[in-house]
Amino acid sequence: MKTRKEMRQSRKRRVRAVIFGSTRRPRLAVFRSGRAMFVQLIDDEGGKTLVSKRTVGKNMAAATALGKEIASMAKAHKISRVVFDRSGNRYHGAVKALADAVREGGVVV
Repeated sequence: MKTRKEMRQSRKRRVRAVIFGSTRRPRLAVFRSGRAMFVQLIDDEGGKTLVSKRTVGKNMAAATALGKEIASMAKAHKISRVVFDRSGNRYHGAVKALADAVREGGVVV
């Protein structure tokens, strides 16, 4: 029987096999550590991180605030569309709140 970590890693490999960020539509990558939540806008063609932001805490309120900040930073870089990479995390709770906040900020996810 697989552990939770192994199951997340297999989901991550499956998702990353089809997701690729470009200059016109970068990848919005989410990473959840034990204490914080990290978000990056990545151009996979050029191998560059365009925007990066971190929050202290990983609850729904912190994720919503992080999503609004990332949306405003993306708008400043003239990015209106992104590809959402949840890194194998299930799409509910804080990850869903982050994606909804980015959409409310005017970026198409």
